[in-house]
Amino acid sequence: MTIGSAELDSPAQPPAFQPLSGSRRAKNWLATALVWLSFLLAGVPLVWVLGTVLLRGAGAVLRTSWWDESLRGVLPHQSLGGAYHALVGTAYQGLLTSVIAIPLGVMVAVFLVEYGPGTRLAKITTFMVDILTGVPSIVAALFVYAVWITTLGLDRNTFAMCLALLLLMVPVVIRSTEEMLRIVPNELREASYALGVPKWKTIVRVVVPTAASGIATGIMLGIARVVGETAPALILVAYSSSINFDPFHGNMANLPLLIQDQFTNPNPAGAARTWGAALTLVLIVMLFNLAATLVSRLSAIKKK
Repeated sequence: MTIGSAELDSPAQPPAFQPLSGSRRAKNWLATALVWLSFLLAGVPLVWVLGTVLLRGAGAVLRTSWWDESLRGVLPHQSLGGAYHALVGTAYQGLLTSVIAIPLGVMVAVFLVEYGPGTRLAKITTFMVDILTGVPSIVAALFVYAVWITTLGLDRNTFAMCLALLLLMVPVVIRSTEEMLRIVPNELREASYALGVPKWKTIVRVVVPTAASGIATGIMLGIARVVGETAPALILVAYSSSINFDPFHGNMANLPLLIQDQFTNPNPAGAARTWGAALTLVLIVMLFNLAATLVSRLSAIKKK
């Protein structure tokens, strides 16, 4: 049989797509319905909680005195004063924790990525970081209490609380910094070495600046985690209606302690301050997370 040249030159026709069967359509519809149901089950409680906090706390937060007055000298039933002392305490405790946690976390991450891959010390350090990542805040607070107060006989104070927060923040900084350092191209390191630049200076001048935006994002997420922790505040420091800048003596307020203190107040003024402090804490954590997202997106645009 002779086959024409036109038949030889014509390309093979792709098979036509068959319409979806009824069973496959049913499975696709079922999977879509399950995904939306899961979204609703997760989203409805979140929206409910946020809406309740917003509606009940907006009255206190919208007052000017909430941001520039403390509760010193204010009686429980009086709808006066604000959360200025708690805001100052939250910012002070977060700053004190960050001053210790950020350099320590970054240096540990640099060691794990640049100096210690494959070494026994790096493996032990990675194992300990993994353990600290999953430690609950109350366990960290009880550990500091056992060492700082029970063993050493020291008083409850802000610095002891910051030590507990340090155990919670350092793993976040280490993990985020470690991941950012690992994605820095090795070509940058090799080019720096080829120019005769020492390793330590390559890390300081090339590697860390390249990963700076990602490191900053991880630091913000770490701060957002520790500013809302309640267990270390309840166990290691007591509430005060006044402002105190001495981390080693006296009590110091923060937003979680303000919520706990006003929650025991049966008056309407106490309930309003409780919801106001809760809303303020939610806003602070949200701002840190939004700032971390913004830094990440701006750095991605800059790299393009």
